[in-house]
Amino acid sequence: MAEHLLEVRGLSVEFHTAAGTVNAVQDVSWHLDRGETLAILGESGSGKSVSASAIMNLIDMPPGRITAGAILFNGRDMLAMDAEERRAINGAKIAMIFQDPLAHLNPVYAVGWQICEMMTTHGTPGAEARRRALDLLERVGIPQPEAAMRKYPFQFSGGQRQRLMIAMALACKPDILIADEPTTALDVTVQAQVLELLKALQQETGMGLLLITHDLGVVAEIADRVVVMNGGSIVETGKAAAVYRNPQHPYTRKLIDAAPGKGAMPEGRERRGEPLVKAVGLHKHYGLFHALKGIDLAIMPGETVAVVGESGSGKSTLARAMLRLDDPDGGEILYRGRDLLAMTPRELFGLRRDLQMVFQDPTQSLNPRMTVFQLISEAWVIHPDILPKARWREKVAELLVKVGLKPDMAGRYPHQFSGGQRQRIAIARALAMEPKLIVCDEAVSALDVSIQAQVIALLDGLRREFGLSYLFIAHDLPVVRDFADRVIVMKAGEIVEEGPVRQIFDAPQHPYTRALLAASLDPDPDIQAARRAARNLEEGRVTA
Repeated sequence: MAEHLLEVRGLSVEFHTAAGTVNAVQDVSWHLDRGETLAILGESGSGKSVSASAIMNLIDMPPGRITAGAILFNGRDMLAMDAEERRAINGAKIAMIFQDPLAHLNPVYAVGWQICEMMTTHGTPGAEARRRALDLLERVGIPQPEAAMRKYPFQFSGGQRQRLMIAMALACKPDILIADEPTTALDVTVQAQVLELLKALQQETGMGLLLITHDLGVVAEIADRVVVMNGGSIVETGKAAAVYRNPQHPYTRKLIDAAPGKGAMPEGRERRGEPLVKAVGLHKHYGLFHALKGIDLAIMPGETVAVVGESGSGKSTLARAMLRLDDPDGGEILYRGRDLLAMTPRELFGLRRDLQMVFQDPTQSLNPRMTVFQLISEAWVIHPDILPKARWREKVAELLVKVGLKPDMAGRYPHQFSGGQRQRIAIARALAMEPKLIVCDEAVSALDVSIQAQVIALLDGLRREFGLSYLFIAHDLPVVRDFADRVIVMKAGEIVEEGPVRQIFDAPQHPYTRALLAASLDPDPDIQAARRAARNLEEGRVTA
């Protein structure tokens, strides 16, 4: 019998680039036992995803190269296996959930076919595969599973696509599930459901779970042990609660200190004068689906209004409607008293520089054929009066530094960055226009905790310096608590509650708001354990 289900010994991985050799992983060792959850915690570029890719044999070689180490599954070194042996293990014995579901779901096949393919490839009969696919879709919270089987990836929200990836990974009941940022795009209630599902599956099958994350709340909720990585090396390891309570390495302390939701809540600004942007009675239909049901919303100059709610609540539809990226079917959108819905295309073009948006999925919003310099400076090509061309490189470098990137990254392409780094590029691109209102649609959900704190501080500093306003679409309630002045809670296309941030978090009135707050994760394992015990007790009472 192997001592551990999975063991990584002295793993080192390097990548050869035009700028030289990058040592992505250096002499990394850890293990995972059956039924255990091990979290690898670290920021973008720390080497945590590269380690997982090495286990799944997904490193492109070249430019990548595993220079040292062993990866033992049930005592056998997978690095010594041939391609056929690895193929029999990947998917069936070791499965992986990727960070970016859109890049890993085939756009031309129905999702039901893709889930079934995972099983039929490894010998499951078609009828049984279909029955299990329907059950998995229901268990991961996809509504109307029978209809969902026939849909395509683009017909689902970002959070729903991540749930589909989880269903695919669980299809063959693997011994090990590698989850690379599996809940980044999920709402708090769905995140809680998915983590609960993963724990339930562990209890049923003894599956080992390797969780790659930057979210301390997820670590507190589900991890038994944690490995902290920085710069390709392990800097600390231990029981999750012990590492949180008594971090030994300065980098670990920095991550813990950057966790949102622990500081003082902002004092609500007095709402005087005319709103910068105002929506009156907005309606939007998609066929028979009523996405927005008479929404009224006002954002004052220099104010941050957060919109929270689950996938399908209408948050992103509202964000797109406010900028006329999707025209609503009824109502008004007033910018400084002028109705955007009545403007001509030429008039609207003149206002685009004042109204910017940072989208949820940077993979879709960044042109893969353009360098970072071209992506950011494109704003000045379209609006040449903003900045003289001689200052473009200087300004691009300044914006990259502001969002936590390096100036020498300006020559790279989007695919050469992690998901979190791509989102920082998208934020820098929006800031290039010097706008009056930025609509942030889950703009910081993919960022590491320390970079997230930096970006929130940056956005807040820009608000104070330039009087910027934000419409902040989010499912991360601790970030909303730290950043917003007012909170709007949406459910099924309607506003069910709104008010100053302190009122919403300290004295929520609507049951739906209370449910969202109860599902939010705390980075302190002791607090999260107490919440989990209270939730289990409440569920026991309901069952009884």
